[in-house]
Amino acid sequence: MRLSIERGRVIDPASGLDAATDLHVADGRIVAIGAPPAGFHADRVIAADGLVVGPGLIDLAARLREPGFEYKASLESEMAAAMAGGITGLACPPDTDPPLDEPGLVEMLKYRARGLDQARLYPVGALTVGLKGEVLTEMAELAEAGCVGFSHAGAPIVDTQVLLRAMQYACTFGFTVWLQPQDPHLARGGVAHSGAVAARLGLSGVPVIAETVALNTIFDLMRVTGCRVHLCRLSSGAGLELVRRAKQEGLPVSADVAVHHLHMIDVDIGHFDSQLRVDPPFRTQRDRDAIRAALADGTIDAICSDHTPVDDEAKQLPFAEAEAGVTGLELLLPLTLKWAAESGTGLLTALGKLTVGAAAVLGSKQAQARIEAGAPADLCVFDPAEHWTVTRESLLSQGKHTPYLGLELLGRTRYTVVDGRVAFERSTPIR
Repeated sequence: MRLSIERGRVIDPASGLDAATDLHVADGRIVAIGAPPAGFHADRVIAADGLVVGPGLIDLAARLREPGFEYKASLESEMAAAMAGGITGLACPPDTDPPLDEPGLVEMLKYRARGLDQARLYPVGALTVGLKGEVLTEMAELAEAGCVGFSHAGAPIVDTQVLLRAMQYACTFGFTVWLQPQDPHLARGGVAHSGAVAARLGLSGVPVIAETVALNTIFDLMRVTGCRVHLCRLSSGAGLELVRRAKQEGLPVSADVAVHHLHMIDVDIGHFDSQLRVDPPFRTQRDRDAIRAALADGTIDAICSDHTPVDDEAKQLPFAEAEAGVTGLELLLPLTLKWAAESGTGLLTALGKLTVGAAAVLGSKQAQARIEAGAPADLCVFDPAEHWTVTRESLLSQGKHTPYLGLELLGRTRYTVVDGRVAFERSTPIR
């Protein structure tokens, strides 16, 4: 299929391009920016007046709930949600049932995703068998099956020697270990940020030192092993300062933050609103401001959705008993745009955290997230000025729980192009 996207604002964070121009696609790749190649005739033309044309978004944390948790969500529903959110690449954590600890499971998941012909799937393999923190998986075999890195998701590795051996193994083959820094003993039983709000509500807390102690351990192990580590879902200012120093030291570390942590704080829990039950928990306004500052100075490389569909039965419970997790695929773009508007961050920089920054974590062999001649035509075309209200009906994800239900957001995907094919399009809103 030959596709022309005309008169859009083309933004490519990788090259710094930000210009009103046309884009031409053929055979799944971008063939020209500006004037079409000689003899080029488009099968379809998209008029992108007033729209932004950017690389397809890459989400580093999207639980698709297959295999094992199909009652919470299905691959079909979550891929459809990704398309509606302009996301063309998804990294999925290994905490499925069974966990992604065998090549056959990874191959099955990738086969299912290819059959849907929507977003590109990047599985993250399990570090240990069954995520039990005892026996290392065969990472080399999992990588051959398609894993882009290795993680323990939210499950703790209590035995530090096991983590050391895992990082040694990963370093030998050049694999990246993805870790959520949280000391399991200090965080045990906690459901909210350890502070005045949790104390007033009578909720058990997760202290900031649960993050900083884990980070110090990880950095010490990195110095010994030389392993590259990607830090998932940082939540505190103190933790971010440690990451900043580690980067200055030259340690091979990258980091992401969940998009909802750019906005919500512990006070928003209000009267035990379980829609705000997340892991790690929302922290103070000072921590939120530190996250925004860390995005500005490059300490944080990428913004992810931390998409975790939860069924009604598990979410509509008292706060301390409710399952942690919110839906995020369709909110990743508008919540990032909201942060950009509030912080005075330009679109070029903001989109970079959803595209080239995330692609760098995956590695150049996995994802490119570039708009240039010859690059794969994975594109997100969105209206930065469209107002829309978040409702259960407006979300395609099977997970309907988010703190933003009933609220109005700005910015929405109009077209999602995958491999040169229009995989999603939304009707033009009535102004």
